[in-house]
Amino acid sequence: MIIVALDIGTSKVTAIVGEVDETGRVDILGLGVHPSRGLRRGVVVNIESTVQGIQRAIEDAEAKSDCQIHSVYTGITGSHIHGFNSHGTVPIREKEVTPLDIDRVIDSARAVAIPSDQKVIQIIPQGFIIDKQEGIRDPIGMSGVRLEARVHIITGAVSAAENIIKCVQRCNLEVDDIILSQFAASYSVLSEDEKNLGVCLIDIGGGTTDIAIFRDGFIRYTAVIPIAGDQVTNDIAVHQRTPTQNAEEIKINHSCALASMINPEESIEVPSVGDRPPRTLMRQSLAEVVQARMEELLQLIHNELKKSGFEEIIPAGIVLTSGTAKMHGLSELAEQILHMQVRIGAPQQVTGDQGVIGNPAYSTAIGLLMFGAMARNSTALEPKNIGLWQNIKRWFQVNF
Repeated sequence: MIIVALDIGTSKVTAIVGEVDETGRVDILGLGVHPSRGLRRGVVVNIESTVQGIQRAIEDAEAKSDCQIHSVYTGITGSHIHGFNSHGTVPIREKEVTPLDIDRVIDSARAVAIPSDQKVIQIIPQGFIIDKQEGIRDPIGMSGVRLEARVHIITGAVSAAENIIKCVQRCNLEVDDIILSQFAASYSVLSEDEKNLGVCLIDIGGGTTDIAIFRDGFIRYTAVIPIAGDQVTNDIAVHQRTPTQNAEEIKINHSCALASMINPEESIEVPSVGDRPPRTLMRQSLAEVVQARMEELLQLIHNELKKSGFEEIIPAGIVLTSGTAKMHGLSELAEQILHMQVRIGAPQQVTGDQGVIGNPAYSTAIGLLMFGAMARNSTALEPKNIGLWQNIKRWFQVNF
């Protein structure tokens, strides 16, 4: 079974082709990556540029995997994304919980007022209660009188979701499903022990920093911060007076989030704007610029942790992922500001391309692939409704 993940990011578009065997193991067959120039902070602002980026990434993935791609699983993020918890209650009609009761209680939980320009993208079950008995993961077949459900509801701007679908469809592709980006990444970088104990996943992308907090095996809190790796690149470009493309290369190859870790005598060559000759600058000066921006971002993350109410009950700490997470010194700086243990999360539960496995830059794409594999292997899934994203049974099957 062939599955394709399409991660449409602010800085790059990634397409990964995977093959799933009968045991559910995912083997990577091909990878396509192309710069993304049609998005700003996770939202499509130029359809033509986005379509071109998708087409190039898909063509590369097809060539390397020797497969024809027809449909994809893709992610969604952006500052328009909002997540909140809800609760629903219904009577159990036949005194024994049936799939219909599950549908009814989820519908009850989603019966909340949301702005007219927002649409429900995902409803993620957090557990069920039967006659005040909590901690139930799969209530089907259990006896009782009253069924309750706790869920996490993700909403997003109607236009943002529709534009993503439009870009994919203009590449002659179908959308299998749209998944919250940080939720997708959690499949590839978090262990079940971390999710049960309590952990915060921080995905620092190009345009946004996505946060997801897990506790007792379920997602409990989500947030999006509109500051990420691109702001670091812009700071370097301005401070070092170098073109943005060169600033991105400098960030990848020479940046450090802790200036104290840099040898004060170490220098780097920085290209100048126009026909001016390159200049030699101290690497510690670069690190000071980067550290200032990363401290700002980590403080905003700290504020979100306080706001969530989970700051004191995530003993598994922080897991940083995405390309920016590889920055030298970032985990050390994060531990200083967040006062928690921090590790870098990279996809490990797949086989194939060694350039992808263990690389945090592909965490979301691999997570989309793994989600697709589990969803396809589920036998009781109903047909999808992309326009409404009412994939409740899908979430129930995948998560429980």
